[in-house]
Amino acid sequence: MRNIILTLAGIVLIQLSTAFSQNIDSSPNRVQTNLNIPFKRIGTIKPKNVNEIESSNWTIGCEVLDRDYANYDSYKEFLPLLGIKKIRLQGGWAKTEKQKGVYSWDWLDHIINDAVSRGLKPYLQTSYGNPVYEGGGGADLSGGLPTSPEALAAWDRWVEALALRYKNKVSEWEMWNEPDNHKENTPEKVANLNIRTARIIKHIQPEAEIAGLVMASGNNSGYLDGYLKTLSEKGALSLFKWIVYHGYTMNPDEAYKGVVKLDSVLKKYSSTLMLRQGENGAPSAYCPGFALSKYNWTEMSQAKWDMRRMLGDLGHDVESEVFTIIDLYYKNWGDGAGTLNVKGLLQSDQTLRTIRPKVAYYAVQNIASVFDHQLERIKNYRYSTDLSETLSAFGYQNITNKLQVVSFWLNGKVPNNHFDTQQIEIIIEKGNFKKPAWVDLYSGRIYEIPKTNWSKSGTTYKFNVPIYDSPVLIADWSLLKK
Repeated sequence: MRNIILTLAGIVLIQLSTAFSQNIDSSPNRVQTNLNIPFKRIGTIKPKNVNEIESSNWTIGCEVLDRDYANYDSYKEFLPLLGIKKIRLQGGWAKTEKQKGVYSWDWLDHIINDAVSRGLKPYLQTSYGNPVYEGGGGADLSGGLPTSPEALAAWDRWVEALALRYKNKVSEWEMWNEPDNHKENTPEKVANLNIRTARIIKHIQPEAEIAGLVMASGNNSGYLDGYLKTLSEKGALSLFKWIVYHGYTMNPDEAYKGVVKLDSVLKKYSSTLMLRQGENGAPSAYCPGFALSKYNWTEMSQAKWDMRRMLGDLGHDVESEVFTIIDLYYKNWGDGAGTLNVKGLLQSDQTLRTIRPKVAYYAVQNIASVFDHQLERIKNYRYSTDLSETLSAFGYQNITNKLQVVSFWLNGKVPNNHFDTQQIEIIIEKGNFKKPAWVDLYSGRIYEIPKTNWSKSGTTYKFNVPIYDSPVLIADWSLLKK
């Protein structure tokens, strides 16, 4: 009987493994496209597992598990194959301490232990409050902060217990999520709660790297100024490594006007603090609520948006999160009927099960596989074009052999649902390419640039290549054959 049970268990495991393997397409044509490129196709980007990547600029969102709006076990197998090492989690005080003084860690232990075993690096946020205490703050987005003496003392105990439990598995921490969404959460109140929280973590883990503020807005420089002023007056600026903003814009490239303002405020107070983009992503369909709502997004425009945000942040030297790994089901949203926030790279439904990867999953995977620890940005990269439209362009080089990768795209509009390209002439003043290739990051397809479409004079390169509103590359072929 025991052998029969073991055999049946083996069959189930094989079936599960087969089902999973069928969900992720690793074929050269994994993403379909109508893109018409007049060059010879010579390959496809090969996805990297997280164990092949030492580090990169990216974090992938794995939020809302503290409120059961998603199920970690339904998507955990997809995380290592995405190629992003850092995952953003929320600590969930209300889920952990449902009875005063009694902590139930099983749910969070399971997630963090599993993530670490897969080569992932948890980035843990201390949100939210806990209604079991009077004045304990809201347990969900846009809630109030803990205010009563009893609740604040309980908060301190919980943060201490959280840091003690995970200090050997978590080195990066984040403060309360989007406090500026609640009108009572003034910059001063937020700063004071951040300070007491960060000091507890630092006492237990002196080497901890902590992200402060976590502001929903990407352009509220006044709120940032008030927050930093309080930190400065209390001698607490050194507690933090990053100041986090979110800031969703319909055109992802328009966000950097606000980022420039935030950075100028930051530099008034510190020469070491850095901005960090802590949460951004586009829906894949019409969504009635949440950021970037009430617009007819598609999987195509979502993928373009996510890539432009990732590479825009990389080009501005801002660490960046993709929101989010899977569609989130807010079961109590609105009139209580619930709704899906469809910003996931994976499609889900009200059952919280993974249905399939979206186009954006593969697009993000392509970027993660190319832009890892082996590339560094070339500041003040000099180029010119014959375009009448605006574009974004950033140059990178391999840290060892100095061969280059250039990312560029049309940046003037909200990403569309077309593959209409135009030929441009782009001149790069100090290039370094042996065998340049043209890459479509949307599909991962790699094309040879014919000799008739590029020339070299010293270190000046002239290319005649296609461009559209989705990121493409000119890259040395050797850097793509990893």
